[in-house]
Amino acid sequence: MPFKPHSLILLTQKMVMKKHPLLSLSLLLMVMCYTTTISAQTPAPSPSSSPTDIIRILKKAGGFTTLIRLLTTTQVSTQINAQLLNSNNGLTLFAPNDNAFQSLKPGFLNSLNDQQKNELIQFHVLPTFVSISNFDTLSNPVRTQAGDDPDRLALNITSSGNQVNLTTGVVNTTVGGSVYSDHQLAIYQVDKVLLPRDFFVPKPPPPAPAPAKAKASSTKKSADGPASANDSAAISLKLKNGMWVSLAVAAAVFSL
Repeated sequence: MPFKPHSLILLTQKMVMKKHPLLSLSLLLMVMCYTTTISAQTPAPSPSSSPTDIIRILKKAGGFTTLIRLLTTTQVSTQINAQLLNSNNGLTLFAPNDNAFQSLKPGFLNSLNDQQKNELIQFHVLPTFVSISNFDTLSNPVRTQAGDDPDRLALNITSSGNQVNLTTGVVNTTVGGSVYSDHQLAIYQVDKVLLPRDFFVPKPPPPAPAPAKAKASSTKKSADGPASANDSAAISLKLKNGMWVSLAVAAAVFSL
C-alpha cells in the first residue's frame, strides 16, 4: 500500500486535537519534517539514454537496405558508433538510398573487393559534424574518411542556400534532404552513390628498376674485349714463331 504523508498528517492532527490541543502544532511540525526528509532522500528517476546506433537510425528511416548491408559487412557501422561515443567532433554521412544503388552498372558492387567496398563507404563519411547551413564553410577538396588524396579521392562540395551540390569527378549529385541530426551525427540522403575517381583512374606504373645489371654487363663486355684482342695477338705470334721454326728445320735438311 503506498505511503501517503498527507493522510498521516491529517489523522495525527485529529487524534491529538481531541485530547491535547496544545501539542497538536508541535507534533504536526515533526511529522511534516519527517515526510519532507523522506521525499528529499528519494532520488528522482534519471532519463534513459542509449548510445547512437547508425543502423537503427537508417532502419527507422527506411529505404537504405543496401547501404545498411554494406555498413555491416565492412564493419564501418561499428567504427562510426565507436567514433560517436569517443569523439566530440561528430560525423556526417551522405546516405545513398536503394534507388541510387540500383542505378549503378549491373555487377559493379560485386566486382569490388573488400578493401574497395570499405573505401566506397568511407568516401561517404566526413570526419566532422556539418549542419545543412554550414557546408559553405568547408574547403575543397573536402576530406573524407577514405583519405585526402586530391587526385583519386577528391570530393568537392558547394552550396547555395539550402541546396548542397556534390561532385567526385565521376558523379554529380545534390543532397536530397536530412535523414537525421542530433548535433553529433548528421545523415543526408543523396540520390547517387558517390564514386571516387580511384576506382576508374589507372594506377600509376611501378617505378623502373635501377639499371645496375645492365651497367655490370657492359663493364664485363668492355673487360672481355681487350682480353679477346690480346688472345688473338698471342695466337698470331705463335703462328709466326711456328713458321720460322719450320723454315729453320727445312734449311737444315737441305744443307745435309
